[in-house]
Amino acid sequence: MRAFILRALVLLAAIGAAGCEGEIVNIPTTPDPVTVTDTFTGRLTVNGAQTHNVFTGATGLVTATITSLGETAPEKVGFSMGTLSSVGTCTVIVHNDNAVVQTALIGTVANLNGTLCVRIFDVGSMTGAVDYTLTVSHP
Repeated sequence: MRAFILRALVLLAAIGAAGCEGEIVNIPTTPDPVTVTDTFTGRLTVNGAQTHNVFTGATGLVTATITSLGETAPEKVGFSMGTLSSVGTCTVIVHNDNAVVQTALIGTVANLNGTLCVRIFDVGSMTGAVDYTLTVSHP
């Protein structure tokens, strides 16, 4: 009887091993994060500045773009993107002091659940207030 049980176990092990041959071709990976686009609007005044916070859920590429500067856009504005500290300070990482409509700032979020900030400001070329729209695409 023991010999029969032993042969049955060896046979089952051989059948199980035969089913495990070959490579696993499609190993599941972490899916790419979904890209989210936030839109911010506001009014920029002479010598003024506006800051908007962006909350990310994954690591990856971030693109901030000025999509509109009103009907009579100023010659240029300042545009920056950075990280937001726990006390609300925006540490600038990327900036452009000669930004116009369609100017984009590109960076990378390296930490999960990061908090970023985008800032638009007058660099001395504005003669009146202007309405603006910014978009930020991020993971």
